[in-house]
Amino acid sequence: MKNTVTQSMAWLHTWGGLIFGWLLFAIFVTGTLAVFDKELNHWMQPEIPARQVTQTDAAQRAIAYLQAHEPKANNWGVSLPTERSPGLRVSTAERRHGGGVQLDPQTGEAIGVRDSVGGNFFFRFHFTLDLPRNWGIFVVGALALVMLAALVSGIVIHKKIFKEFFTFRPNKGQRSWLDLHNASAVLLLPFHLMITYTGLVIFMLIYIPAGVDALFAGDNRAYFQAQGNARLEQPRGLARQPAALADIAPLLVQAEARLGPIAGFNIRNPNTAAARIEIRPALGNRIALSKGQAMVFDGVTGQLLSDVAQWRAAPLTQRVMVGLHFAQFGGYPMRWLYFLCGVISCVMIATGLVLFCVKRGRKYADAKRAAGRWYRVAEVCNVGFVSGLLLACVGLLWASRLLPADLLQREAWEVRAFFGVWLLALLHAGMRPVRRAWVEQLGLTALLCIGLGLLGGMDDTLRQGVVICGLVLGGLFGLVAWRVLHAQPAPQHARGRRGVEAGA
Repeated sequence: MKNTVTQSMAWLHTWGGLIFGWLLFAIFVTGTLAVFDKELNHWMQPEIPARQVTQTDAAQRAIAYLQAHEPKANNWGVSLPTERSPGLRVSTAERRHGGGVQLDPQTGEAIGVRDSVGGNFFFRFHFTLDLPRNWGIFVVGALALVMLAALVSGIVIHKKIFKEFFTFRPNKGQRSWLDLHNASAVLLLPFHLMITYTGLVIFMLIYIPAGVDALFAGDNRAYFQAQGNARLEQPRGLARQPAALADIAPLLVQAEARLGPIAGFNIRNPNTAAARIEIRPALGNRIALSKGQAMVFDGVTGQLLSDVAQWRAAPLTQRVMVGLHFAQFGGYPMRWLYFLCGVISCVMIATGLVLFCVKRGRKYADAKRAAGRWYRVAEVCNVGFVSGLLLACVGLLWASRLLPADLLQREAWEVRAFFGVWLLALLHAGMRPVRRAWVEQLGLTALLCIGLGLLGGMDDTLRQGVVICGLVLGGLFGLVAWRVLHAQPAPQHARGRRGVEAGA
């Protein structure tokens, strides 16, 4: 640590940012990709047709399929076509997502669809780092606290923070990297603070369970019941009495008028007098994330049994913060805004990591002691965790199309492909000169992004969007690779003032 507060903050910002920045970059990259997780799901499963049908028609075809194939199941789950997910999926499990059978929305016939982790992999990795769920949530939560510390210490370090936002000096080596890092940080400082803090709020009951432990003896179910989210109890005795199901069409109309766009529905105890139809809204018609809420109807008479509960002030505040993090509101304009903000955030973290090595390059270039070896480790990790991760992400998209469609444990092989490419990128960075490693990995990433169109996926607007976005990102990665290849060595300036900017 240093003598002054500013020097101490610089030390914290530099070393905390380096040690944890590699994982923070992975979290931000996968979080940025997860903004379009459903679109990536659709692209990675090309068998799903994108046909325009009404939700009512799709729902009736799904029920007809379930009546023909699963009439005695205890639960029917139906995911209806939406703007972002044009597929129709039915299942008989309690889980609403994953599993089940994919249907053609226009004909109601079952279609074979390859297993794929889809864009959901990026979403899960974003908050678990693909660790066991509870362990991953705590690790990512700790990294979020580090991110907050880095943001606060960065504000303290740069006393002329807004002036530095308007300063950029290209082709100046270390100074250019510092200018780019400062500009990307200041431009989205409110976004960085918001997205990091709200990420912690999502799992507040896991990180700080004392309130539920004290008031509800650790019973999370009792806590949610106190907020008005209790599930309607099923009349068990009626479950053995057969009865015809009510028509789903007017119930969907009623629910849509109350909830907005519909995502799907569940029918519990179908074809019995105890049938209950739970219709859930699509996320996105309001800032407060209303996941888990549903309207419940009597499955025989169609009578409304339970409306959507009104949130109390405290849980409503938490749901608003969760909604701000997930960006399910505002449609595609808001989604693209979050994606752009995520890209700039990734640039901020990446330039900070590179800046660490650029500032110390001449000092450790010829060092024979242990410090020189640690510097080499930092260079290798920078390449492997930045360009290597980007290469692994696009490699996952290629694996989803190139692996045999009927391969056993296909989802697991996609994940292995992701981590295998990432590991190879780290090994490659360790065997090649650092500049050549940057150029080769960024260049290959650019080629794979641009080549996504060769794998197909141009049959509807959602898949076309993925391919076009790949073309744009590939062009940007190619431009960066070209700039790194032709970059001139930084001029040999005098050391000048070190203090705050050196940070160590």
